[in-house]
Amino acid sequence: MTADSSKPAIAVLGSINMDLVTTTEQRPAPGETVLGTGFTMVPGGKGANQAIAAQRAGGAVDFLGAVGDDVFADELRGVLSDSGVDTGRLRTVAGPSGIAAIVVDSGGENSIIVVGGANTTMTGLTDEDLAVIAAADILLCQLEIPVETVVAAVMHASANETVVILNPSPAQHLMADLWAHVDVAVVNSGEAKQLGSDLDPVAHLVVTHGADGATYRGPNGRELSQPSPPVEAIDTTGAGDTFTGALAAAWHHGPQTALAWACTAGALATTTLGASSSIPTRDRIEAALPTE
Repeated sequence: MTADSSKPAIAVLGSINMDLVTTTEQRPAPGETVLGTGFTMVPGGKGANQAIAAQRAGGAVDFLGAVGDDVFADELRGVLSDSGVDTGRLRTVAGPSGIAAIVVDSGGENSIIVVGGANTTMTGLTDEDLAVIAAADILLCQLEIPVETVVAAVMHASANETVVILNPSPAQHLMADLWAHVDVAVVNSGEAKQLGSDLDPVAHLVVTHGADGATYRGPNGRELSQPSPPVEAIDTTGAGDTFTGALAAAWHHGPQTALAWACTAGALATTTLGASSSIPTRDRIEAALPTE
C-alpha cells in the first residue's frame, strides 16, 4: 500500500500563518486564567500546512498565498521553501502576516483563534496564478482566504481538467454550483454534519474521524473505511491538514491507497508539538503504513 516515486503536480491555494502555541494542563474556561507550561512559535495556516504535507508525502507543490512585511514573513516563506515547496506565487503585501493563537492542553486537544492578516488580501488571481492552476494535476483549497478567490480557482481548475480537492474549512455554505466542480471534498465529522446535503454533488467525499480514522463515499455507492494507526498523541494541531495534504499526494493511486496514506500521515502528525513542525516525511509515512 505504498506510493511510487511519481510526483503529482499540486497547486495549493490557501492561508499561511505564524502559530503562537501555548501549552497548559487545562484550557481555560470563559473568564478563567490558568498557568501555561510552555510557549513556541511555529509556522502554520491550513494552506501552508497542506502544501508542506503534500510535498513531504511525495507531491511537487506550488503555493499560492500571501505574507505581510512584518517580522514573521521571512520565516513563513522560509518554511515553505525549506520543505521544497515552490514559493514563486507567494505574494508579499503591506501589513501583518496571518497569525493563529493556539492553546493546547495536556490531552493534546486544542483551541484556536485565527487572525487573517495578509491572507485576507488574496482577493484575486493573476494570470500567472491561473497558469499554475491550469498546469497542475491537482488544485487543493481551503476556506481561510476570501471565498470568491477559491471559487474562481475551482472554476478555472475544472475548466482545465485539473482535479479539485476542497477542504471546506472553516465550514460554511457555498454556492450550489461550486460543489459540482469539486472532485474530492475532505471534511471532519462535524463539518460533514454542518454542510449536510451541500456535499451530495461531490463525486468523492472523505470524512475524517480523528483517532478513529476516516471514511470514504465514492461514485456508484462505493464506501471505504480506514482506521488510524495507534499513536501517543501530544498535539492534534495540523493533523487534519497533514491528512489532507497526504491524501492529495497519493490520490493518483486511488481512494483506498490514498486513504491509508492520509490516515497514517495524520496520526504521525499528532506525535509532535506544532503544525508544520509535526508533518511527517514520505519515508516515515511508508514505514508506518499498515501491512496487508
